[in-house]
Amino acid sequence: MPGAQGICGGIFDVENRQKQVEALEAEMGRQGFWDSPEKARTTIAEANRLKRSYESLIAYRKKIEDAEVMLELIDESGDEEKGAYEDELETLVGRLIEEIDELEIASFLTGPHDASNAIMSIHSGAGGTESCDWAEILLRMYSRWAERVGFTVEVQDLQEGEEAGISRVTFRIVGENAYGYAKAERGVHRLVRISPFDSNQRRHTSFCAVDVIAEIDDAIDVDIQDDDLRVDTYRSSGKGGQHVNKTDSAVRLTHLPTGIVVACQNERSQMKNKATAMKILKSRVYEKMQDEKREEMERFYGDKGEMGWGNQIRSYVFQPYQMVKDLRTGMETGNVQDVMDGGIDSFIHAWLRGGCPLTRNKEATVED
Repeated sequence: MPGAQGICGGIFDVENRQKQVEALEAEMGRQGFWDSPEKARTTIAEANRLKRSYESLIAYRKKIEDAEVMLELIDESGDEEKGAYEDELETLVGRLIEEIDELEIASFLTGPHDASNAIMSIHSGAGGTESCDWAEILLRMYSRWAERVGFTVEVQDLQEGEEAGISRVTFRIVGENAYGYAKAERGVHRLVRISPFDSNQRRHTSFCAVDVIAEIDDAIDVDIQDDDLRVDTYRSSGKGGQHVNKTDSAVRLTHLPTGIVVACQNERSQMKNKATAMKILKSRVYEKMQDEKREEMERFYGDKGEMGWGNQIRSYVFQPYQMVKDLRTGMETGNVQDVMDGGIDSFIHAWLRGGCPLTRNKEATVED
């Protein structure tokens, strides 16, 4: 169960984290540490991340001690002073409750790659033009969510729909624990609404598949042979005019043994696009290798399923009523506009708290 170790070990497991930092610092002090620069940078980043995590816990402990002192003052003070101390204590406790919620969520992010950047893909499914439009709406939703939490989004590859929206898109979400949070979004997302593309104003159902993998660093060895790779180049798609790309700068990589295909066209340089595509390809190959070693493959891939009825993880209903409901956790809200503006933290947090592998296949439906 994700996060169970963090909770069972105690949110305030400062000593254990300090020992981990000491071990990493001892490694950093060894001769030859910088012989592998990428591995060295990864080790330093992990040490800094752990330091930040326990420093926040130490600060929280200090606030709890302040609250205990405030309680003693209330017990020892007279009636005139007691009211002021009680008001101050109430404010302090309110802040502590908010912070403990954040610390609890952070304690769930204990996976080997949770601290990594995320590579997210959205593919339109059943529904044609409707689904392409839905894919574009989801891209906006995740971009706004990233903005809210302080992450940045970099679009790597985008294929526009034939009439509207986008057929598929791949983008990086850059920030600490980006993958730890974004992995909760992996699966099929279902939209029910009155179609803006239907002159008869009928209700339509659309599906999109969201895939999320961790961006691995160069310290992790993923061997991809040149003979196992097919490289195709083509012109990047654009809006035309002065922005049209007149050279074959876009790159598509096909890993022949696994059939994994990765494309990148956001850079004007073919070399840069190829380097970015290769990094994404290595991340996908690594994820597949990890899945093959796991006994419960549905943890990352099995739950996505076919893009159609009965396989969705979340339903977004715009009409005849407004509701967004996560079918794995039961979390729901009627504030659809806030969700579409990136307010998805409540769904992510519920998934992280809920022991996700045990609830993935729970049967649940939302009425049209």
